[in-house]
Amino acid sequence: MLPLNALRAFALTVDKGGVRAAARELAVSHSAISRHLRELERYLGVALFERSGGSRGFTATAQGRRLAVAVLNAMNDVRGAMDAVREQRSPRAVTLSVAPSFAARWLLPRLAEFERRHPQIEVSILVEQRLDDLRAVGSDLAIRMGAGPWPGVSAQPLMDDALYPVMSSTAWQKAGRPSVPGDLCRLRLLHDRDPFASWSLWRSQHGPPSLDVRKGARFSSSDLVLRAAAQGLGVALARHRLIGDDLETGVLVRPLGTLSVPIAKAYWIITRPGGEARHATTTMVAWLRQAAEDTGRRTSVP
Repeated sequence: MLPLNALRAFALTVDKGGVRAAARELAVSHSAISRHLRELERYLGVALFERSGGSRGFTATAQGRRLAVAVLNAMNDVRGAMDAVREQRSPRAVTLSVAPSFAARWLLPRLAEFERRHPQIEVSILVEQRLDDLRAVGSDLAIRMGAGPWPGVSAQPLMDDALYPVMSSTAWQKAGRPSVPGDLCRLRLLHDRDPFASWSLWRSQHGPPSLDVRKGARFSSSDLVLRAAAQGLGVALARHRLIGDDLETGVLVRPLGTLSVPIAKAYWIITRPGGEARHATTTMVAWLRQAAEDTGRRTSVP
């Protein structure tokens, strides 16, 4: 049986110029790529790399380069065949790629409204945080958070956002009802690993300068950090668009009132550059824009 994973890892290592770059491309560890390369050399019984012994590692042999070109060409042929199959899908189907927190806290609560308005369109949701080629991940469009636009994709701003501290009502009462930025120094900070929702942004705008943003628990998504705050584990820096009904129902409170950090163009719609627009895709894009506009009217960013 052909070692297909090893072949792909090898071809990308040559194409990207190194093991670390290939590991980033495949979202695996450096050691996993190295194991694949050793496995492939054992399978073939020939050296594919010239070990230099230096700090920069090794380069491909002539045989290795020829094999890498052949594998890359084959991968492109397979990708083209898959794209052709995808294009034969029903024109009523659309696949949307979104980050986990955005899916859970913004998209899913509104998806029933889209299906009510457009019952003929079949929607699939792909939870994905990387900004990859949409064809490669099987999506028609994506929504991403961050400081776009990005090279190589077609990106249009969807809506803005704002950051502000939140905590559970019980935790707020137990902490003596903190109400000014200086009170944050005696609270346990909860961190979102999203770099665009960091406590450093808050400190630079509202302080206090003595706030130690290195301390506190860290969570891999905005949804998790808000859930942690709701459980009374500390004070989180919330994205306004993702907080949902937690403020209205009293699950979370804003101890510092209306103080916030605005984020312009916080969410983006990513589409295939130069691709042919399908009816289902254009309908979804139009609905997303309308939903964002409706959200802005009902819950304006403070």
